[in-house]
Amino acid sequence: MDLFEWGSQQEQAAEAPLAYRMRPRTLDELVGQEQVVGPGTLLRRAIEADRLMSVILFGPPGSGKTTLAQVIANRTKARFETLNAVTAGIADIRRVVEQAREERTLYRRRTVLFIDEIHRFNKAQQDALLPHVEAGLLVLIGATTENPYFQVNAALLSRSLVFRLSPLPDDDVRTLIRRALADAERGLGRMQATLTPEAESVLVRYAAGDARRALNALELAVLSAPVGPDGRVTVDADGARASIQERQVVYDTAGDEHYDTISAFIKSVRGSDADAAVLWLAKMLEAGEDPRFIARRLVILASEDIGNADPHALPLAVAALHALEAVGMPEGRIPLAQATTYLAKAPKSNASYVAINEAMADVRAGIPLRVPAHLRGTGYAGAEKLGSGLGYKYPHDYPGHRVEQNYWPEGVEPRTYYRPEED
Repeated sequence: MDLFEWGSQQEQAAEAPLAYRMRPRTLDELVGQEQVVGPGTLLRRAIEADRLMSVILFGPPGSGKTTLAQVIANRTKARFETLNAVTAGIADIRRVVEQAREERTLYRRRTVLFIDEIHRFNKAQQDALLPHVEAGLLVLIGATTENPYFQVNAALLSRSLVFRLSPLPDDDVRTLIRRALADAERGLGRMQATLTPEAESVLVRYAAGDARRALNALELAVLSAPVGPDGRVTVDADGARASIQERQVVYDTAGDEHYDTISAFIKSVRGSDADAAVLWLAKMLEAGEDPRFIARRLVILASEDIGNADPHALPLAVAALHALEAVGMPEGRIPLAQATTYLAKAPKSNASYVAINEAMADVRAGIPLRVPAHLRGTGYAGAEKLGSGLGYKYPHDYPGHRVEQNYWPEGVEPRTYYRPEED
């Protein structure tokens, strides 16, 4: 690299967004993710010893996946290659593999390949990586916002360690904001900018654990704030709010957020916490979840978790589904909320759910199911000659409309499936 190229890169870095400029360069500069790269963890020891194994980094945007890969690139003596699965293809993989062979043959040097958004590689592209990862020619670092157990080939997963990164806690986001304000080399230190405590809280709350979101909002807030007579910039709460766009709910309609959120919703209703259930409902509706999917889950829950403890629960849930189909959205949110809160506060029983599961298990296990003669149908000519219905006692002919007789298949002793007294 000549002096002109070096100067051009420095100029580009200076014009890069604050979140890019402030990206940690070493393990010690990393903030958060202690469970993954904290002192003494497996991954940290491997990075420090430069003995990295293939890994998949899985986490939400702004949690530090690409940052961690860059830290590894800065530390390792191996050759470091980067591909983005959005734009790369099998030809790019082949090029990296050939270069990796050359590095190993000529210089006995390993190659670390970082693939951002690896979930966007199709099966053929992932399969193209597999033999080279298995043989140790490539050390793979894959980054993804999607659950790798859904999106990455099982064979590739089995040859990698999966590390889940979490959204950053508020205190860590606050640390990153303050570091950016103080850093005169890469951050905003030269501008002598300050945030009021209220403004800082606004940005932290807006970030929702996303470091990139926090720093981008901070940069906009500082650059758009008026300069005071003393040459300093102070960002107040109004200035912080003005710098942020309408916050989007992190959600996907076919991935982790979809399954995890509906799970939290159902478990909140089952656990009789109406307020938490309404919040999860609001998240799904605001994120664009199909409201009919939510309504159908409520119908299931009304039978599975409430059942006969409140016989009104199922009709109300079905009515909410029909009301939603009749009025559509956004008004459909109202019957959904009504059904959610009613079911959450209703008494609970899963006795019917347990009963059918146990009975079906017996059927699958091969319990005899021959219908005894007195229970057989009699609605056809000749039934009496076949003995069908012979000996059947019609309950309405007896006091209380009940009569003791065998209702079980031939040769089967009565069993207890339905146990409402245990709820």
